[in-house]
Amino acid sequence: MIPSIDLEALVAGDAEALEAMRDAATGVGFATIYNTALDGSRVRHVIETYRAFFKLPEAEKQPYSMAGTGANRGWGAAGTEQVDPDANPDYKQYFDSGVVLASDDPRREMPVYAPNIWPAKPADFEAVVSAYYEDACDVAMAVLRGVAQSIGAPRDAFDAGFETPMALLRGNYYPQRPEWAGAKDFGIATHTDYGCLTLLATDGSAGLEVRKRGGGWIPISAEPGTFVINFGEMMEVWTDGLVRATPHRVVGGVNERISVPLFFNPAHDTNVAPLGSGKVVLAGEHLAARFGETYLHLKK
Repeated sequence: MIPSIDLEALVAGDAEALEAMRDAATGVGFATIYNTALDGSRVRHVIETYRAFFKLPEAEKQPYSMAGTGANRGWGAAGTEQVDPDANPDYKQYFDSGVVLASDDPRREMPVYAPNIWPAKPADFEAVVSAYYEDACDVAMAVLRGVAQSIGAPRDAFDAGFETPMALLRGNYYPQRPEWAGAKDFGIATHTDYGCLTLLATDGSAGLEVRKRGGGWIPISAEPGTFVINFGEMMEVWTDGLVRATPHRVVGGVNERISVPLFFNPAHDTNVAPLGSGKVVLAGEHLAARFGETYLHLKK
């Protein structure tokens, strides 16, 4: 059972909402949330903006390819990401953007803080995606505070780590499952997310599946305006295993699908080792290592 949670109730400290979030965080690792500051029309707008870009001829997208950047900014062609070494590279396209730092900020040299790469078409792409990024980060922070309270921590337990987040916004384009696809071909193969919290908007199409703790898969979908949330490896480490990172996948089906995940991750130098452990695990080093294992252009 995947809990469905009213975000306004969670923010208000409603006991039922907090219990549902604790069940999600410590159990299945997934939930859906609704009643947020991002309504269905806003989500549909950003989805259609990504769709317009993905539908461009490949020659018009190639100048924005991240293959030559050494970072995860810009467009990724199908077959350029491999989340499971035992599966074939994922057949989806994607587009990544992130936080904007001042032009003289030395952290811009880090791949996780690299400058964004914006396409010329569609004309409003940068404006729409950038505005959505800012508002989605606010929603994700509200969710994270609810998570903290639900597991018995102060509501602001994670706040200090997000002053300059390594939050990454991605548009995913999953085409209709190709005729050539076999048992090792996926829109995105089985994986756990690498970071802290994922806030996922979708166009409502089926495709996402969550692995059950006892085996098997649970399909999960959400119409625009309702979000799927899940927790990543970094959050599992940070909470000493209390919050669970759950494997999931997109097999693909008869319809194309667009999803827009916000990977809400703390600042590079945030120590995400379990509190009181005496260990140091820098968030940025964890992410850089996992990106290096996944993006094929970073493996070269």
